[in-house]
Amino acid sequence: MNFADSEVVGAILTGAGYGLAPSVEEADFVLVNTCAIRDNAEQRVRHRVRELRALQGRNKRLRIGILGCMAERLQSRLMAEEENVSFVCGPDAYRRLPQLLTQVREGQHAAEVDLSTTETYADIEPVRLASNGISAYISIMRGCQNYCSYCVVPYTRGRERSRDPETIVAEARSLFEKGYREVTLLGQNVNSYSWGVQDNIVGFPELMDRVASVDPRLRVRFATSHPKDLSDELLAVMARHENICRCIHLPVQSGSNRMLKAMNRKYTVEWYLDRVAAIRRYLPDCSITTDVIAGFCGETEEDHQATLELFRKVRYDYAYMFKYSEREGTYAQRHMPDDIADEEKTRRLNEIIALQGQIALENNREEVGREYEVLVEGESHRSKERLFGRNSQNKVLVFDRGDAAPGTYRRVRVTDCTAATLLGELVG
Repeated sequence: MNFADSEVVGAILTGAGYGLAPSVEEADFVLVNTCAIRDNAEQRVRHRVRELRALQGRNKRLRIGILGCMAERLQSRLMAEEENVSFVCGPDAYRRLPQLLTQVREGQHAAEVDLSTTETYADIEPVRLASNGISAYISIMRGCQNYCSYCVVPYTRGRERSRDPETIVAEARSLFEKGYREVTLLGQNVNSYSWGVQDNIVGFPELMDRVASVDPRLRVRFATSHPKDLSDELLAVMARHENICRCIHLPVQSGSNRMLKAMNRKYTVEWYLDRVAAIRRYLPDCSITTDVIAGFCGETEEDHQATLELFRKVRYDYAYMFKYSEREGTYAQRHMPDDIADEEKTRRLNEIIALQGQIALENNREEVGREYEVLVEGESHRSKERLFGRNSQNKVLVFDRGDAAPGTYRRVRVTDCTAATLLGELVG
């Protein structure tokens, strides 16, 4: 989502007469777009900002700005704590960036962090930064109002609001006409997408149907789904459209009902497994990925073991796995002690990582001998003689290039694998 925001920022500043610098050394402004979900993300930002001090010593005109969730969370404090930062801009204030840059050029410090209940940037055509010309992101909504007890997003991105579906479909159609062959619809909880009033409401299943109908050669992905809102209606739409990718990211966060209640996730393990069963029923070839937090407030060894057991039942193809990171201003930070020692969090996280690595390798071994339609994306990082692409299940396949070219669909047979990658050969 931050990458999509950066493309909106690029469009706004390009429209105001700014251009991308050839390198950071030649820039007048460096804008650092940030995430505040976890502390390590913020620490990387601070490290990068401090690294830029040396560059500012050589380039006296260089000014640094912090954009996004970290700017919203810390606001003017950030300029006091990082003295070489000249301006901050929250995620709902990007239209003000040209004015902020003017203020900074005049020697002022500037901050714009007001949240909006209506801003979606629906009228802005993003500048595709570092695009491969094949895959693109489309932001369909902004904000979140689930208020998971550990999460800072509702406080940094505001309440949910959805884009007009016509603008989303038009953006998808425009991308296809420009040669793109895959779009990913983005939202903090895409299942909550809702546009319209009373009896004329477009929900996420209908939006997916409309975008998938742009052209059968346009692959459609989406992220992220909240388990409490994953409907059979959406799964039925996916089953009707072969170009809607067979991959669902379904963050579970914990395999313990006690922890899910403490996290305010609004579903139980039983509900979650019912949604997994529905996915398997409608889309037998669908891959499922997840997020999980190790060591949340009050987590016991029994809770941790329940998470491991859930992983064994669902057998995820991929997982984003993290230690709990307390975030200032969240319900958990205000009301729940962060009482699990860091060493214990690390131990539990490492056990989850080891189990998931084993499951992913076993899943991939089952793929050997199967054939998939792969959207070719480019050269393999390890060899110019090989290409890589992804199948509908979002698994990366690496194969000898033959006569294949980026941006085309090719049939690939899986011949070998690692835990992270499928290896194959062209068959058509």
